[in-house]
Parts: sequence; structure tokens; C-alpha cells
Amino acid sequence: MDNKKEYILEGLNCANCAAKIEKEVGDLSEVNDASLNLMNCKLSISLNGTADITKQVKQIVAYHEPSVKVKYLSDKDKMASNEHGHEHKHKHGEMDTEIKLYFFRLMAAVALTVVFTLISVPDNIKLGAFIIAYFMVGFEVLSNAGKNILKGKLFDENFLMGIASLGAFLIGERVEAIAVLVFYGIGELLQDMAVSRSRKNIAGLMDIRPDYANKLSEGNVTVVIPEQIEIGDRILVKPGEKIPLDGIIVKGASYIDTRALTGESVPREVSLDDMVLSGAINTSGVLELEVTKTYGESTVSKILELVQNAGSKKAESEKFITKFARFYTPIVVFLAVAVAVFPPLLGFGSFTDWLYRALSFLIISCPCALVISIPLSFFGGIGGGANQGILIKGGNYLDALKQVDTIVFDKTGTLTKGVFEVSKICPVEGVESFELIKLAAIAESQSTHPIAKSILSYIEKNSAAIDSRAEQITEAAGRGVIAEYGKDTIYAGNEKLMREYNIQINHPQVSGSIIYVALNKKYMGYILIADEIKPGVTQAMTMLKQLGIKKTIMLTGDHKNAAKEIAELCRVDDYEAELLPQDKVEWFEKYKKNITGKGKIVFVGDGINDAPVLAGADIGIAMGGIGSDAAIEAADVVIMNDDISKIATAIKIAHKTKQIVYQNIIFALGIKILIMVLAFFGITSIWFAIFADVGVALLAMLNAMRAMRVR
Repeated sequence: MDNKKEYILEGLNCANCAAKIEKEVGDLSEVNDASLNLMNCKLSISLNGTADITKQVKQIVAYHEPSVKVKYLSDKDKMASNEHGHEHKHKHGEMDTEIKLYFFRLMAAVALTVVFTLISVPDNIKLGAFIIAYFMVGFEVLSNAGKNILKGKLFDENFLMGIASLGAFLIGERVEAIAVLVFYGIGELLQDMAVSRSRKNIAGLMDIRPDYANKLSEGNVTVVIPEQIEIGDRILVKPGEKIPLDGIIVKGASYIDTRALTGESVPREVSLDDMVLSGAINTSGVLELEVTKTYGESTVSKILELVQNAGSKKAESEKFITKFARFYTPIVVFLAVAVAVFPPLLGFGSFTDWLYRALSFLIISCPCALVISIPLSFFGGIGGGANQGILIKGGNYLDALKQVDTIVFDKTGTLTKGVFEVSKICPVEGVESFELIKLAAIAESQSTHPIAKSILSYIEKNSAAIDSRAEQITEAAGRGVIAEYGKDTIYAGNEKLMREYNIQINHPQVSGSIIYVALNKKYMGYILIADEIKPGVTQAMTMLKQLGIKKTIMLTGDHKNAAKEIAELCRVDDYEAELLPQDKVEWFEKYKKNITGKGKIVFVGDGINDAPVLAGADIGIAMGGIGSDAAIEAADVVIMNDDISKIATAIKIAHKTKQIVYQNIIFALGIKILIMVLAFFGITSIWFAIFADVGVALLAMLNAMRAMRVR
């Protein structure tokens, strides 16, 4: 039996500690998988039974972060968090006071150190001042280090900084010892600020949660929270307000700003009977809506949940760095011990000189620059995508997007608008055009397929009506329909349906979807249904080629001639035509097997009819899936409008994010190794080691935050 538990770790800001907590919880025998999302402080656990592991989780968290509070999220808590907008609320006033007091202590220690360095006083007074300054900034570090030693924890930041600073102080480098702790403290504060800022940036990008809804009841307006609104209720949305729930306009017209949902900067005009989505902003007229989804099922709720949980699906780079950090720190610590002991034993200088050099190794051994900046880079990329109307479900998919070399597109609704219209009616000799379209309309009268709708729409537009309905309609999946109409049988569908019932037809050389019609197995003619290509498709294909995509393929159920023409117009490299829904899966698997090396294959579809193929792809991308539950569930990436060029944008974001990750890894390790080499030869001081730890970490974090901004 597999069940899931979720915990909120209030006050967790340390990426290194988060990685350790995630690993140790994941190693519990009752746990199948554990994932800690630093951006929302949520620990998600998949259990292999029904055991309650809350006590163990609290013990693990307390071991690494005693000040962090663990809160188990019950189903009731999750509903409450949806209602009130935050899964965890920090006591900001208390935290701000603590930060100010800590910063004041750091600055007081600096002032004391500077004053007694510059003035001339007896050595014992100067030593006393330095001891006071040292303990002002180092008491917590030394205290935590002592507790950790008793627990057998020798390689955490407190231990490393405590030993490094204490060693420096004891060998007479008192200013540098205090500086180690001051800069470590400043680094910790800035690290917390960087994580906090990233959280705020993501919250700002996704600031679409509605705070209230204006419920209409018997002519009265009542302000309520969106969770209290039910399907069928009517709500009023005034100019400037967020639309709180998905609904259909029953009164009014306006322009709505969907920028937060789709990334589109131009407001969209809406009027009577139009569907509008929660999270958009009403910019002009008053709208009255009939609610079609409860808040928990609404677009805004699903998007928020998706973005908030994206950080739990980690990229291989993140997993690698977490594992690397576990080995890196002990290796450097052992190197520091070797540097302090062996050279003086072999007669290469004094013990004090080599101990000083070894202390630099201890300071440099902290892996914060890598452990913090890599997750921030991926989360920045996910946030940058959300700002562009691209929902990426996790760092693993962002990582995979950089490796894409083949993209397979579904045609209808992806490359084409999926808005079908009757463009030509071609009856055989002796049959009237109206008789042909009428037979087709009777056969398709109960179908919801877009082609069927286009035939019925044509009948309505031409002021005609179907005077009677078919008694029985049988759908032939992927081929068409057979309708019993009085004593007659109508066949309406593609060439496969005609072939199945041995109906002889002609084969017109035209572009578009062809519906052949037969009455009692006698061929009556065909109806040509045209589907328009979406604007910007050819430019998008050019952009994809520039980004290194080797092959683009289109899958469609259309006739080969129509498919060929559309493929040429869209500039895709290859196409497969006359495919049934199950054929798409088969053909996709064939293309997938041809991928070599680390290349990835993407399927792009509408997320509703293409769920099996989306699920089978390395990365499934749903187009225009903003209002589709199936799209959000089945796809790994959701393009929140119909702009196909956003696929190229998503790949650009992936390239930029990965580039930043590589930059941070090379920069952080490069500087650390360089300073260690220089320290070994006595060329650098502890000041350089402080830069290699705190300075490099801060620069790497600043670089990571660039991932949020992609043009």
C-alpha cells in the first residue's frame, strides 16, 4: 500500500540542510520516496505502508535545524491553506527583530575589533576586547558545533566555521578569526534573503489567487471567499477585480487581462456566453458569471498548485550536486588535516604556518555555493517560464528540454486552429448539394467531433433545418458514423469507412479533411472540410531549428494529400497521415526508438485526445491547455495559450538555466580549488578563503536568479 504525507517545515532557508533532511527522511525504511521543496518548505513523502513517521521526521529536522517547526498537513489543513492562500505563515515581525538584533551584534563586533586594532592599549585589554567580539558573533556557531559533535555530526557548517575560527584565534590571527564568523554570519543572512526573495519572486509572478468573490443572490451582493461558491452560483466581477472562479458570462461585456495566466500582454475581448478563467483581471465592464467549477477545481487553483509543487521534481544536476556535497566536504576536511599535520612532520615549516593554511581549507570546504545556487537556478527557470505563460512541472523536465532533438506535433488544435468549416460540397451527378449536406448532418447530428460541428454549423448558417433525426447512430472510431434513418442507412466518414463497407468512391486531389457520404452503400459525394493553420507556425519551426532541433514530425488522421500540403505549409520535416488514435501511439513509439544518445523526444498535443501519447513522451507539451484538466494532468509542460512559439521559449529557458547551472558549478569549484592551491603554497590568507566561501556563494546565488528573466 502506498500513501502520501506532507509536512511544512516553517522557517527552513538552508539549502544544504534541506538536502540532508530530504536524504535522511528518504532513507527511512517506511519511506519509498521523499522530496523537499525549499521554495514552499514542503516535505512530500511517499510511504510503503500506513506507519506514522511524524516523530521520526521531527527528530531528523531537529537534528539539522533545531529552530525549524514541523507541521503535518492533514487534508483539512490543505483545504485551509487553499482558502487562505499560504501553507505556512512566518511570524514576520519576530523574524525581522531577530535578524536586526543579529545584524547589530555583527556590526558591534566589527566596530569593537576595528577600534581595538587601531588604538594602542595593553595586550591583555586588547585580547579581552577581541574575546568579547569573538563570542558576540561566534557563540551560536560554537554552541551548535558543540551539540553537533556530541551527535557525531562533524561536517556541518557550524563545525567547520567553529573549528576554523577557533584555530585562527588560538594561533594569534584574532582579527581574521572574528572576520571568518562575521562574514559567515553575513553570508547566512544573505542566503536567507536570497531564498526569501526567490520565494517572493515566484509568488509575485503567480500572484493570481483571488481573495474574494461577489456572490449574487436575489439581487443582493455578498462578499465571500471563493471556496464558498458552488457550481451554478452567480457572481459579479467589477472592473479592476480578479475573476475568482471559472465561469460563463451571462450578462455584460468587457476586456480581460490574461497576462498572469498566458503571458499575453494584449487584453482579450469577452461577451455573452464566453468562458472566462479564474486568475484573469477584468479591466473595463461589469461582468455577471455563472460559475462552472468550484475553487478547488478552478484554473487558478490548479496553476498555483502546479507551480508551487514544481520544485519537488528535481533535475539530475540538483541530485548530483546534493550527492557531490556529501563527499566534497569530508574530502576537503581530511585534506585540511593532512595539510596541518604532514608538512611540518616532514620538516617543511612550522606547525603554526601549516595550521593557518589548513584553516583556509576548512572554510573553503563548505558546499553552500553549489547546494544553494543550483536549486535556485532551476526554480528561477520554472518561475521565468510561468511569467511567459509556460508551466513547467519540475526541474527534471526543464533539464530534459535542453536535450530535445525531435518534436512530434499533433496536427489539429496544435499546428492548425482546429476550427473546421465546410469549404466545398461535391455531390455525384444526379444528387443535389443540399441533399448531400443534409444526409451528412443527419448522420453527424449527435457527434461532438469538430468536423461534425462544422457540418451542423453550415446547415444553421444557410437557414436550413434537419426535419427529422436518425433513429440509431453507430460511431466507428477514427473512421466515421453509420446512421439508421427510416428504412435507409447513411454512411459518413473517411476513406477507411467506405473501404470497410465496400463502397466505391472517387479520390479527389484536394487539401483538407474529406467526409465521404453514402446512402444504402451508394456513393453520394464528398464534403471538404478545411482547417486553417495557426499564425506563426512557420516562424516557430524556424526558431526550433535555430535552437538545434534536428527533426519535426506531424501526426494526423487526414488524407495523405491534405497532410502533405499542411506539412509543407508548416515546414515540418516529416508527417504520418490517415492515423487512428491508437496508431499515433504506435508511430510515436517508432520515432522514439530512433532517438540516439541522450536525445529526448517531445510530443505536442491538445492534452485531451492525446493523453496516451503525451504520457509516453520524454516530455509531453499541451498547447492551449489552460482550461483543460486533462492537459494539466497528462502533460509535463503546459503552454497556457495557443502560441506555438512558446515551445521555443521553453527550450530557450532550459538552455539558459542549464548554462547558469554550469557557470555556477565551474565558477564555484574553480575558485575554491584555486584558493586551496594558493593557500597550500602560502600565497593567500584566510581572507581569500572567506571570499571562496561566502563571496562565491553570494555571486553564484545572484547568477542563479538571472534564470527568472528570459526574453
